[in-house]
Amino acid sequence: MDNNPYPPTVETVITPEPVAAESFTNPEKAVEALKALYNRNTAFLRDSFVGLADAPDSHRRYRAFYPEVAVATSSFAQIDSRLAYGHMPTPGRYATTITRPDLFETYLAEQLRLLMRNHGIPVVVRESETPIPLHFAFLEGSYVEASAAERIKRPLRDMFDVPDLDGTDDQIANGTFETLRGEPMPLAPFTAQRIDYSLHRLSHYTATTPNHFQNFVLFTNYQFYVDEFCAFARGMMAKGGDGYSAFVEPGNIVTRAGEATQAQASVRLPQMPAYHLVKPDHGGITMVNIGIGPSNAKTITDHIAVLRPHAWLMLGHCAGLRNTQALGDYVLAHAYVREDHVLDDDLPVWVPVPPLAEVQVAIEEAVAEVTGLSGYDLKKIMRTGTVATIDNRNWELRDQRGPVQRLSQSRAIALDMESATIAANGFRFRVPYGTLLCVSDKPLHGELKLPGMATDFYKRQVAQHLTIGMRTLEKLANMPLERLHSRKLRSFSETAFQ
Repeated sequence: MDNNPYPPTVETVITPEPVAAESFTNPEKAVEALKALYNRNTAFLRDSFVGLADAPDSHRRYRAFYPEVAVATSSFAQIDSRLAYGHMPTPGRYATTITRPDLFETYLAEQLRLLMRNHGIPVVVRESETPIPLHFAFLEGSYVEASAAERIKRPLRDMFDVPDLDGTDDQIANGTFETLRGEPMPLAPFTAQRIDYSLHRLSHYTATTPNHFQNFVLFTNYQFYVDEFCAFARGMMAKGGDGYSAFVEPGNIVTRAGEATQAQASVRLPQMPAYHLVKPDHGGITMVNIGIGPSNAKTITDHIAVLRPHAWLMLGHCAGLRNTQALGDYVLAHAYVREDHVLDDDLPVWVPVPPLAEVQVAIEEAVAEVTGLSGYDLKKIMRTGTVATIDNRNWELRDQRGPVQRLSQSRAIALDMESATIAANGFRFRVPYGTLLCVSDKPLHGELKLPGMATDFYKRQVAQHLTIGMRTLEKLANMPLERLHSRKLRSFSETAFQ
């Protein structure tokens, strides 16, 4: 007797009606076409899933494809060499799959506009050959009833495409991607499925949806900074916003400019909660409490990178390694010793992570403005030098001859567990980065904070440090993007999209 509950049958693949490729010379119209195609195809998958309640034993397979934007050029014509992006390095065919064109509308329009302007070519919008996984077709905030899934008799993988890790990687960004003969070269650093993967992870890790994230990001490893950021943001909202339109907290709790913050129900904080001071076109500031350790630092920057932010900055505490430093002094990193190990497979340790002049200058100017010190006097409270990042929080318990010798040879002036990771991932993903730390203890010199001292230290220093970080990002936001996105972050063969 045949016990197979699924007798052999010819599988029928159901897809939306094919859409003909269309050429555009207007970037906004191209983005509108991408949005229409994406919305139609994701709606098809959602509707097909819901419809299975009436046909749970259906032997049909449902499939829809990501939209794709493609370009081709046959010329080696010289473009403006000052630009870090917006052009193709060699003649050929280029393409990338697109997801969430509603979220990336401004970004996509700008990237396409630069291609059209620099190469004088149209772009083509069409359906790709990459299926959209069912999981990524559901909109943010969607909820699938368990009873609906239980009525479906066949495995979802038999009826829908699911996320494919073989096509979800960072080979393009890492510079290790090899184009097969006859295939187009990558136009963007991330594929649609790689972006979708991170968008879903962001909601999980930060308890805010990706559409709230802003283009200028502060990372911190202490809750004190978040508390100060929230107090500042809520005060701004109550006073009218001062250029910011809203403040978003975990749970997607939104306070708009001119409103007083209402008492909120308790929200269980996620692993790395995010807070957003919103401006139009994502021009505001996001703060994320990444907690302690390089693993968290890599995880969150892996995912935020797909949003293509304009800059991110690490604000946190560190161990001062020099006898001349005092608690509360600032450290402006201009080099990193990478002993975090979490990026060794993606960015070998022999790759230098250079300081970015635009970011370094903005940080130093912000420190001078907020503290009232400048020039030689600024050296009283801030030192520029190498920051060492390690993955062992209790490094002091090891034989000191090893770590201390390495730190001395590297000329390191501070030690932490996140800064090099954030800077290295900024380098890897072409996101301008910077680090300003505050000395909170000096373990090599026996200067550890007592409980009362710690409280006073945090109250005194956190507000000033946060103000400096926000002032830095506001300076960078006022800078032309062509200047901010540095050419030193680009490799030999780069994608045209930033």
